[in-house]
Parts: sequence; C-alpha cells; structure tokens
Amino acid sequence: MDEGADSLLIGPRGRRLCLELVMEVDPSIRSAAFWLAHDLDPGKGTSRVLITATSDEGGDRSPRPSLTDLITNLASLDVTRIGGGVIDRALASAVDTSRPWQEPDGEDVLAALPEVKAALTPIAQYVLTASPTQWWTQDRRIQQWAMDWRPADDPAPLPRDPARALSTWARDSRAEEVRAEKERPRDPRANWSGTWWSFPHGTLQTIGQVPLGLNLIEDSFGEEHATVIPLRGAGRTYEIRTADDWVSLCREHPLEVTASRRHDWFRCTGHDGRWVVPDWEKVAERWDAVHLTALAYLTAANRALLVDADIYTVLAGWNPDTTMWLTDAAREWEGPRQHWQRSTYQGIWATTPDDPLIHS
Repeated sequence: MDEGADSLLIGPRGRRLCLELVMEVDPSIRSAAFWLAHDLDPGKGTSRVLITATSDEGGDRSPRPSLTDLITNLASLDVTRIGGGVIDRALASAVDTSRPWQEPDGEDVLAALPEVKAALTPIAQYVLTASPTQWWTQDRRIQQWAMDWRPADDPAPLPRDPARALSTWARDSRAEEVRAEKERPRDPRANWSGTWWSFPHGTLQTIGQVPLGLNLIEDSFGEEHATVIPLRGAGRTYEIRTADDWVSLCREHPLEVTASRRHDWFRCTGHDGRWVVPDWEKVAERWDAVHLTALAYLTAANRALLVDADIYTVLAGWNPDTTMWLTDAAREWEGPRQHWQRSTYQGIWATTPDDPLIHS
C-alpha cells in the first residue's frame, strides 16, 4: 500500500471518508456498501433494522451484492469524478458518523476489511493530492471563527476565564476517575457509559473555515442556527499535524482516565488497557492554543494510540481544523457577527438575508 494512502487509511475516519466518497459518485458501490454494512453492523436486528419488500415467493426481489461485487466496482471507479464538493460532503459524513462512545457502525467495519482497504488505496492517493484537500495540512489560520449554536436574537458572550475552566476540568476529571475506580465495573464489556471526549468543555473553540466548519462536528445535535463570530488570536500554538503529535502531548502531560473512559473507548477501539489524556491545565502553562489539522483528525481519531508501555490514548470529540484556546489570547475581531441557518431538507448553510457572505 502506498505510504501516503496508508496514512489516510490507517484511521477509521480516513477510511470512512474514502468509503463515503465512492458511495456518492457510484450508485452501484452505494448499493453494495449498504447491504454489506448492514450485515456487518453490531446493531443489526436491534438498533439497525432493515425492512425490505419481498416477492410472492417470500424472498428478496434481487440478490444482494457481494464483497466481490464491491471490490470489482471499486477497481473500475474513475477517480477523476471526485470533485471538491464531493470531498467536503464526504468529510462531513466521516465526522458526523464518528462514534467514540460505542462500537463502529457497519460502514466503518466494512471499510476496515483488508480487501476493502486495499481497494480504497487509489481513492486515498487521489484525495491526498487533490487541490481541494490541501488545506487539510494547514496550521491554524490567523482568522478564526467561534460558533454559538443559537439564533441571532439569542446572543451570548464568548467564553472567558480559561484558567478557571481548566482548573475546574482538572479537578472534576480527577474526582470522576476516583469515583469510577470505586463504582464502575472493571469488565470493559459491561453496559456502562460516561465521559468519552478528550478535551475540556468550557474553553473557547474556533474553526478556520465557514461554512464548512459548521458541518464538521462530532456528535452534533443537528443544529439549524449558528451565530459565527470573527476572531483573531496570538500566542503559542501547539499544532497536532499527526497522531504522533497528539501522543507526544499525552506523554508529556499525562492524566490517567482509565476508569472513566474504559467502557466507551473499549467499545470504540476494541482495546482494553490503561488510558490517558493530556492534563490540559499543565499544557496551558506552555501553550496558548492547540490546533488539530483536518488530516491529523482523519488519521488519528477513534484509534487506540500507544503512548508508553501499556498506556494508550484516544482522540475523541475534537473536530477537524478546530483550535482550542487554553489562555485568553483570542479576541473578537473587526466585522459583524454572522448569522447562518441550515435548510431542513438540503442541509446547506446560508447566511440570513441581512448578513454579508463570509469568504474563508
């Protein structure tokens, strides 16, 4: 497998991106992937139920596509049909379908099969060299946008006092770990869920592109209104460009979260062991902000990443091209706040009539 393609296909979200791409450009691939993913889904028959029409003899109207059919169709796909708009939609789907708190769905399982990964290699190679994806490796842009998921008539100030937010997070995280160690079962397969994300809530988070960034949200609630606030930030930014960059941050400032993350991250990764995340209060002593590139997200998210000996970490809940501010180094910038609304049926974000368009 090509080294560049492998960097994308090693990550569950990168594989899902490639699968979403081919499903969108070829209906026969979509059909085959749909049936195969249904059979591979851990929720088959429970959370994922299929209702089909049957013939008079009681069987399906047509034979289901096989894995061989899917591989054959992938091999004959014309990658030049993949344009920038298709890539952006596939990226949004790859983020939206991320489930760091439970088992991978059928499509993720399908994309992880060795023969499917091999067949997706030309797709990954094309995507990584395509002009619409070159921003995936860019560091934090000076111009940033904060998102407030409320209508324009319900404004809110930007989060402030990050030191207090990080202190509260550190205290609560340690307390939760102590409680979880005492109260939660050690069996990773136990039906238990809790905290699963890798970063502290309550701090300012910004995106580098609008409206694309409004669609790149893990565990989104399907919001249809957003107030987008222009910002600029200075200071020292730690760039997560690869999985190793994330691991290094965890290795330098580890905070153990094994008991509080054990069950969710086992379901997500299949790995049972010790888990850590960065101690963000200590990270803030050196860095003003931490930025996750889109490519790092696609290659690192939802994986059990080795930190040291038997210690692992997971990048979970952090969206691509998102900057988390650890100090009060970002300020609202010139230009009005923008109000965006997503259409119910098409899912396309647009500014309200009174607002000028934003060019990212």
